Amino acid sequence: MNLSKREFLQLLGAGSVAGLGLGRHDSAGAAGAVDAMYALPRFGNVSLLHMTDCHAQLKPLYFREPSVNIGLGSMRGKVPHLVGEQLLKAAGVAPGTRVAHALTHLDFDRAAQRYGKVGGFAHLATLVKQLKASRPGALLLDGGDTWQGSATSLWTQAQDMVDACKLLGVDVMTGHWEFTYGMERVKEIIEKDFAGRVEFVAQNVKTADFGDPVFKPYVMREINGVPCAIVGQAFPYTPIANPRYMVADWTFGIQDDNLQRVVDEARAKGAQVVVVLSHNGMDVDLKMASRVRGVDAILGGHTHDGTPMPTLVSNAGGQTIVVNGGSNGKFLGVLDFEVKGKKVSDFRYRLLPVFSDLIPADREMDALIARIRAPYEAKLSETLAHTDGTLYRRGNFNGTGDQLLLDALMEVQDAPIAFSPGFRWGTSLLPGQPITREWLMDMTATTYSYATVTPMSGEMLKTVLEDVCDNLFNPDPYYQQGGDMVRVGGLQYACDPTAAMGQRIQDMRLDGKPIEAGRTYKVAGWAPVSEEARSAGNKPVWEVIEPWLKSRKVVAARAPEAPVLKNVAPNPGLA
Repeated sequence: MNLSKREFLQLLGAGSVAGLGLGRHDSAGAAGAVDAMYALPRFGNVSLLHMTDCHAQLKPLYFREPSVNIGLGSMRGKVPHLVGEQLLKAAGVAPGTRVAHALTHLDFDRAAQRYGKVGGFAHLATLVKQLKASRPGALLLDGGDTWQGSATSLWTQAQDMVDACKLLGVDVMTGHWEFTYGMERVKEIIEKDFAGRVEFVAQNVKTADFGDPVFKPYVMREINGVPCAIVGQAFPYTPIANPRYMVADWTFGIQDDNLQRVVDEARAKGAQVVVVLSHNGMDVDLKMASRVRGVDAILGGHTHDGTPMPTLVSNAGGQTIVVNGGSNGKFLGVLDFEVKGKKVSDFRYRLLPVFSDLIPADREMDALIARIRAPYEAKLSETLAHTDGTLYRRGNFNGTGDQLLLDALMEVQDAPIAFSPGFRWGTSLLPGQPITREWLMDMTATTYSYATVTPMSGEMLKTVLEDVCDNLFNPDPYYQQGGDMVRVGGLQYACDPTAAMGQRIQDMRLDGKPIEAGRTYKVAGWAPVSEEARSAGNKPVWEVIEPWLKSRKVVAARAPEAPVLKNVAPNPGLA
């Protein structure tokens, strides 16, 4: 696909984000907003719908977008490293509108009260049906991180999400957190539940012994007479970011040469459209797009970035569209291709926010969700405390929700320092809302969420922080191995993301005193990736934090502890 810069700008002008003019319609009420946002004219002859990183959230929710998503070097000032007003300006979205609220953290509390909750599979189902009806043959692609992130997904071993995705009409998916249920459970779902219904694709997952493919690398589907290939790219660093023992017989990784062979094979078999369904993270996708030719688009996930406009990346074969679909069921991407002369000649892309007050719930999906939740409803809805402040997670360094977890761990575990993983999933609460058991599980539910207390030397503390920081800020995206920065409680430090590996973490202190390299410190944490933690008798972290919440009844507003940043500001990814 070859588009000139002028043609690309014309495409953006045609409306790369649904609702660019929504500010003109907000005052007209819900009907005007629905028309402005969801009545998409059909374009072209091949349509793909894209969801990713819903993290098992079946019900509508609040989710605050990050105010810190720093881009450095060549990524400074570029999507996805734009937040707040900078993102709105780049996307051409008016401040104070529904779309502005969906895309940014700006005025989050008041905007959330005004525009209500987002997501929810019953509302998403209505939108999917509407779009599939208006776009015959359209496929629904799921970028993964679908089976994990809630209490019911953990308690049912992902069966709730499997059933919901089949009803939703998912056609093709790839994975990441799915693998943390273990190899046997993943294979069981694919071979039994998904058989004849949903294709699971991942060209970069091989057996550790002979290097055989574990899953189909791609599938071919004909849409309105056009052969289309959907290639899977699972999260490449699963054995590093998550426990290795859960996928002991499989290897992952970035495999550009193999991906090129798969793309070439699909083209040789007649594919006129080739799309990679990726869980790399957007920076990795952008580099991959520059190295692999013959890919029309990469529909990405993992980093939870809702990108309202596409990025076009040049490579030896032409150009590749790269987008990322947000998280928590909050967005649905719509990519329309016009295919002429056996190749893509034009496209349109929209990122639709899923506002539950604008989209009626699908009755069949609503009934399924009710059945799924019925055995657990009382347990889920039990109030543990109330919050005086907004609780959220997303951001490069810390969030108020993680700060709550850190404070609880330090107090209950009697430790002066606490670490909480840099997970991006987790829902938000508004001031005055109850902290229910469901919210606590939304923040902590994994298959290895053991609470730990570990003696660590000052030297090891620095090593851990340096290692995680390199995962986030390594100048080569292929060495960014997932997650935001580990959240730190009790320990103060400075961070220079522009420095070299081993020199980013500086001036580490505890109670104002410098951390001593040879001294041992007591550190609370949770979700260790080592297999030993599984058999050490450690409690699930929610069992540690729940009594702490109940003893307080009301949790005061929290300011997240974050490092002093050096050589960063001003930066369009730092509000």
